[in-house]
Amino acid sequence: MLKPSADLIIDPKQSRYALVVAIAKHAREIAEEAEKNGEILVDKPVDLSVHDFMTHDYVITEGPSEEDEEEPAAE
Repeated sequence: MLKPSADLIIDPKQSRYALVVAIAKHAREIAEEAEKNGEILVDKPVDLSVHDFMTHDYVITEGPSEEDEEEPAAE
């Protein structure tokens, strides 16, 4: 089982929670695609997903946080 450090995968400004959610979501996509195509996966989808993040084949794109958004002025 792969146990890379999260610091090797994400930037310091990104959250570890976002990494875990993104890896799980990508793993589900891998599993669904394999099932749809009738493929048998040798490795677990989570391991494949972690590898994709480590090699930067799949990256996390976060939108602006609530703190970054400015509220419109009331008229």
